[in-house]
Amino acid sequence: MTLNRPELADFLRRSRERLTPRDVGLVEGPRRRIPGLRREEVAMLAGMSADYYMRLEQARGPQPSVQVLAALTGALRLTEDERDHLYLLAGHRPPEGARAGEYLRPGLRYLLDRLDGVPVQVVSDLGDLLAQNDLALALFGCVCTVAEEDRNIVLSWFTDPGVRGHFAVEEHEEQARQLVADLRAATARRGDDAASRSLVARLRAASPEFTALWDRHEVAVRRSHPYRLVHPDLGRIDLDCEVLATPAADQRLRIFTPPPGSTTVLDELRVLGPQHRHDTHAAGVTAP
Repeated sequence: MTLNRPELADFLRRSRERLTPRDVGLVEGPRRRIPGLRREEVAMLAGMSADYYMRLEQARGPQPSVQVLAALTGALRLTEDERDHLYLLAGHRPPEGARAGEYLRPGLRYLLDRLDGVPVQVVSDLGDLLAQNDLALALFGCVCTVAEEDRNIVLSWFTDPGVRGHFAVEEHEEQARQLVADLRAATARRGDDAASRSLVARLRAASPEFTALWDRHEVAVRRSHPYRLVHPDLGRIDLDCEVLATPAADQRLRIFTPPPGSTTVLDELRVLGPQHRHDTHAAGVTAP
């Protein structure tokens, strides 16, 4: 990301002109000849010198810091989207948006129900399984009996040998690397918050394999990847997984599709139905 001085200057000026003194709790006063706020008023609201702000609007001066941008966001009453735009123009990564946590918006639940032709799951950025449709239930097993704190696909992979038994042996090493690299990216986005610290600490304590991979500091967001499953009733199943981000950065929609020209496995899963459980522990299998 690089600083775009002309666009930043124009955006600041346009944003200032859209506001009135009343919008920010100031008295209008007499002889106001121009629309919007004055530069001096924005500078005062942001806690910076008028000269510094003037140089920003004139596309001069150094790159503003994230602290300056946060102050300008408040002073100009920017929306979240406008704030992100401001940061990008100034050459900085925008702050992380609000998180949805475990709450699934009604629209996302509706989409989950409507996508009944393929297995679909909703997971958190840390790997917590939040919801899945009937085909995913038939494919990966039931998770309803698993304690909430254990419904994590990374934790399941590194602490439950039964989970790996449902995946082709030649995929184990790469699956492990991808899971850890994706978790690394998620914890960085979160700013090393309490939830990510707790999960990583639990994994490090439980799995030397995880610890070794974590210490390699590999980073790679999982966007699409193949699955090579070994189903106890259907045998080898090859699927592709597309990972779609939701507006809340901490939730992802995972859609599992067969390779082109091969849809028989989905028909067979429908016959098995969502009540079918194929895990040996009767505790459920999540999809890493």
